[in-house]
Amino acid sequence: MGPSVVLAGGGTGGHIEPMLALADALRRRDPAPRVTCLGTARGLETRLVPARGYELRLIPPVPLPRRPTPDLLRVPRRVLGAVAETRALLRELAADVVVGFGGYVALPAYLAARRERTPVVVHEQNALPGLANRVGARLAARVAVTAPGTPLHGAEHVGMPLRTAISTLDRSARRAEARAAFGLDAGRPTLLVFGGSQGAASLNRSAAGAADALTAAGVQVLHARGPRNTDVTVPARAPGQAPYVVVDYLERMDLAYAAADLALCRSGAVTVAELSAVGLPAVFVPLPIGNGEQRRNALPVVEAGGGMLVEDADLTPSWIAEHVVPLVTDPAVLARYAGHAAAAGARDADERLADIVLEVARR
Repeated sequence: MGPSVVLAGGGTGGHIEPMLALADALRRRDPAPRVTCLGTARGLETRLVPARGYELRLIPPVPLPRRPTPDLLRVPRRVLGAVAETRALLRELAADVVVGFGGYVALPAYLAARRERTPVVVHEQNALPGLANRVGARLAARVAVTAPGTPLHGAEHVGMPLRTAISTLDRSARRAEARAAFGLDAGRPTLLVFGGSQGAASLNRSAAGAADALTAAGVQVLHARGPRNTDVTVPARAPGQAPYVVVDYLERMDLAYAAADLALCRSGAVTVAELSAVGLPAVFVPLPIGNGEQRRNALPVVEAGGGMLVEDADLTPSWIAEHVVPLVTDPAVLARYAGHAAAAGARDADERLADIVLEVARR
């Protein structure tokens, strides 16, 4: 049995997916380390972690207010309680290393590890790090980041750990199968529209509003509107026209990427990393709220020539007709974009991060 590795990355898919990709990479090692995930009772990890076959241990959540509020005064007591419970878990698990991915699960794990003198490895997904990882980086033996230039103490550019279904995807080899799976034509230029797991209202409105312009130009569309956005509909295309397929959710993102020639999407860290890893160019529409991290996530790929960026307020049906239609119908330009996107991506970040984690654990 290998070392005991504790992973802290609950809350959102942006923290959980890279955590599970690392867990899978560790499980492929010989001897395989013992992997335990930390999470809270209210996060997506309660469903996703057990489904992938990993043990999940729960600790109290410590959400950090983004602005000064009366709730900020209660944070120190919550942190102390969560750290005490996490220290007990680390002792029980005989942890050799703690790996944190940010968020309200990671901060108590970092502080508990410091108290227990257990080494820490930090992985930051976003180009603009959050508070937990800014603290964790100061305590860590190694700090891995997805985007070059991420402002964290001691940062090493590693990339985003991805599921093997994505990191090993050959889009051209799976294209015919993928398009058939979604009811798309085999030979038409294909636009993939999605706004994350819950959809994005502005992308939905603009893409649906541009449906006639897209399909009239021979562009077929695979549009994931989000499970709560069932009001977004597009009339069925006439026989012989390019199809416009609307789904609530994409269970098989690998097939969606294989089917597409271009994506129109948000620029969350995992989305940007997946698209660049598989060499799928994109028109990124950063989420217009928050601290601007989605724009920062997309910039390295856009600056490398692997995509375009449009602000949410500027995305309209006419913008899509003017900019997206000419791009997705030009195979030579698309090929250049795809090559630049692939060059900006990293397919082996899970293995590289596993090497770092095991080196720290053995040290």
